[in-house]
Amino acid sequence: PSYPRPMPTIYPFRAIQYHNGTGDVSALVAPPYDVLDAAGKARLLAGDKPNIVAIDLPHTPAKELGPPETYAAAAERFRQWQQQGILSRRETPAIFAYRQTFTFNGKTHHRTGMACCIETLPFGPRAGGGVLPHEETFSGPKEDRFALMKATRTQLSPIFGLHPDEKAQAKMVLAKVIDRGPADLTATMADGVKHEVWTVSDQPTIDAYADALRNEDVFIADGHHRYTTALNYLRALEGAGQLPPDHPARRCMFVLIGFSDAGLVIGPTHRVLGGMKDYTFEKFQQAAGALLDIKPGPANLQQIETAMHAAANASRGRNVFGLYDFGSQKSYVATLKSDDPLRARFPNKPEAWRKLDVALIQYSIVEEIAQPTLNAGQPVKWAFPHAIEEVLDIGRGAETGAGGGKGFAQLAVIVRPTPLESVRAVSKANELMPQKSTFFYPKLATGLFVNALE
Repeated sequence: PSYPRPMPTIYPFRAIQYHNGTGDVSALVAPPYDVLDAAGKARLLAGDKPNIVAIDLPHTPAKELGPPETYAAAAERFRQWQQQGILSRRETPAIFAYRQTFTFNGKTHHRTGMACCIETLPFGPRAGGGVLPHEETFSGPKEDRFALMKATRTQLSPIFGLHPDEKAQAKMVLAKVIDRGPADLTATMADGVKHEVWTVSDQPTIDAYADALRNEDVFIADGHHRYTTALNYLRALEGAGQLPPDHPARRCMFVLIGFSDAGLVIGPTHRVLGGMKDYTFEKFQQAAGALLDIKPGPANLQQIETAMHAAANASRGRNVFGLYDFGSQKSYVATLKSDDPLRARFPNKPEAWRKLDVALIQYSIVEEIAQPTLNAGQPVKWAFPHAIEEVLDIGRGAETGAGGGKGFAQLAVIVRPTPLESVRAVSKANELMPQKSTFFYPKLATGLFVNALE
């Protein structure tokens, strides 16, 4: 087939920023909308600060569409802040080196990427590189993001993209930028993560970075819903009439990070299952007998990951899960009895995909055990917490950003983080991981740079 011009060419953009893109903006930036609830939003806005969350999260929860006036008010506030000079748009286009410094599992890491725009392309492989999803997504949260984009005509937060960078060309460009001197823009957020931004507007560096990205696929690590929103927005504008080839909506703001970046770490996304009519742990254990070897776990759930690690070392590479029965408050360590149980059902999927903990939970534990034997064939309800404390909160009936609510939790399945090698292998095979497979920590901040779509 004949392809359009090769992608991704990367584009500098005239970012809208606080303080003309310089100084400390700790009080003004926010975590991504999808990890915040109403209380989290209120904390960021305390003391009447012009925090970006007032625009990025006009309606909670963002999982559903809010009243039209909430989006109109956000757009009006955004316009006013620009008129008052709280936010201003750069005269010259730029790309931005972006480093996050954080502690994970007791170690300090630096994760570095580049904020820039790439072409808003439909998902899929193509000559010269394409934009590829790495996991399946839910259909819900897209209406809210589309309403906000339509009202503000702005892309408020960057999409987190990964690219191979096997020759470390992009990494070298980033290192040179950071070595020039202190960051232009900094922020330290409530979670202790430090964000630093260096503005890059000189053409040779922009060209060197574009060259490093030539013929590279971009995999979406986080922001599948927001990228789909950018595609829908572009389609709507094209449907409404002629759109010039250089219209800003044809480009989408990403932070691109190489797979080889030393600070690329993945945290776990556990599963809490509920809503099963016939659930008892005894029934579950009986039904799972052929699949799992289940042994008692530690009395304190906070120690389950250590117990899982020991079991994994003893299991010669078999998958290991933690189980927690909310009714009895007892934990268990479960080891897979056979090496590749999904092979019969998914012979054409790559082995790396079949051996993902999250694939085994979805297709073996939920679809072959929980649904048919414990819930009369009906779908099971899920929540997706990242931390053991959050698992316990859901058990206490708390509504967390991960889902949950009163009387919901029956069984938690605790997982180990998906290895980066598996993400790479599955993406390379052009396969999608199941929903909520990866949790790249930390999230990117919203408000360091904003992309105008007009």
